[in-house]
Amino acid sequence: MSDAVLEVTDLRVSFPADKGTRLDAVRGLSYRVRRGETLAVVGESGSGKSVSSLAAIGLLPSNARVSGSIRFNGRELLGLDDKAMSRVRGAGIAMVFQDPLSALTPVYRVGEAIAAAIRVHRDVPREAALRRAVELLDLVGIPDPARRAQAFPHEFSGGMRQRVMIAMAIANDPDLIIADEPTTALDVTVQAQILEVLATAKQATGAAIVLITHDLGVVAGFADRATVMYAGRPVESAAVEELFATPRMPYTAGLLASLPRLDAGRGVRLRSIPGAPPSPTELGPGCPFAPRCAFVVERCREVEPELLEIGRGRAAACHRTVEGLELLGSPAADGSVADRVGKSELAHSDGGTDRAD
Repeated sequence: MSDAVLEVTDLRVSFPADKGTRLDAVRGLSYRVRRGETLAVVGESGSGKSVSSLAAIGLLPSNARVSGSIRFNGRELLGLDDKAMSRVRGAGIAMVFQDPLSALTPVYRVGEAIAAAIRVHRDVPREAALRRAVELLDLVGIPDPARRAQAFPHEFSGGMRQRVMIAMAIANDPDLIIADEPTTALDVTVQAQILEVLATAKQATGAAIVLITHDLGVVAGFADRATVMYAGRPVESAAVEELFATPRMPYTAGLLASLPRLDAGRGVRLRSIPGAPPSPTELGPGCPFAPRCAFVVERCREVEPELLEIGRGRAAACHRTVEGLELLGSPAADGSVADRVGKSELAHSDGGTDRAD
C-alpha cells in the first residue's frame, strides 16, 4: 500500500470553450505527498495549479471534465458524490483559500464559525466546540483569543483573517491541508508570519501540506519538494534545495532569476522572463515555453517534451536537459542557468521589467 496521503496520477481537467471545443486547464499532472511533508505547486496565473487543487476537493464546476486519479489515504476521490466528498472536506482534507474575507461568513463571529466547522464533523456540545475554537485561535497566534473569538471577520486585518482560516482548517485534525496562495496580497513580513503559522499547524496535526503559489520566494525554507507547472502541465519536479541549486528546466531558472537577492549590488535590476504564457486555446505542437526560452532549438518548436525522470526524485520536461545541455545543472559553466536566462531577457526586452506572475 502507498504511504502517500494524497496521490494524484495523470490528472486532466478541461472546460467547455467556443464552438464545441474544450479548454485543457490541467494536462497530465502527477504528484504524491506523504504525511508531514510539504509539496509546493508553483506556476504563473493560468498554469492550472489552482484548478488542480479544486479538483482534489471536488469543488470544480459541473461543466468541468476530470480524468485521471486522485487518491486520498488510498481512497479514490474522483467519482464520489457530493455527500461523500463533503465528509472528506474539512475532516480529512482542509482548504486555506487565497481570500479569507470571501471564505469566512460575514455574519458569523469567528469563534462561532470555527465551532460550526468542528460540529459538522464531530458530535460535540456547542460550548466544547467554542472552547476548542479559542484554543485554535491561540495556537495560530491571535492575541487575546477569547475576546477576539467574539469579533466578526471584517474586524480583523488580512493577516489575522488568514490566521483564522488556518485555525478553521486544522479544527478537525486533517491529514492534508491545501493552501491556495495563502500569502497573496500580504506584505512580506506578514507573509513570513503566515508561513510560520502553517508550519505550526503542520506540527500540531502531523498533516501533509500542498502549497499552491506563484512565488518561488515563499517556497524556500518552507516546502520539502516542488512541482513547477506551465501551460497546464508539470515541467519540473525536485526537492526544493536541488531545484534552487540546479534548475533543469529554463522556465524554472527564469522564475528563480526574477527573485530579489539580498547579495545583489546597488542598481542591479530584477530580471524577468520575456513574453507571456500562451493561452490554453492557442497551444501549438511544440514546447509551450519555446517562444520565451533562451535555449530553444528547432525540435522544441516541433514536439512537446515529455516529463522524464533525470535523477532520483527529479524530473524535467525539456529536450535540452535530456540531450545533456551543459549549463543545465552546471552553475559554474559560464554562469548559472538563471544567469543565462536573465541575460537573454535583457537582450529581448531592452531592459523591460515585466515579471512572471
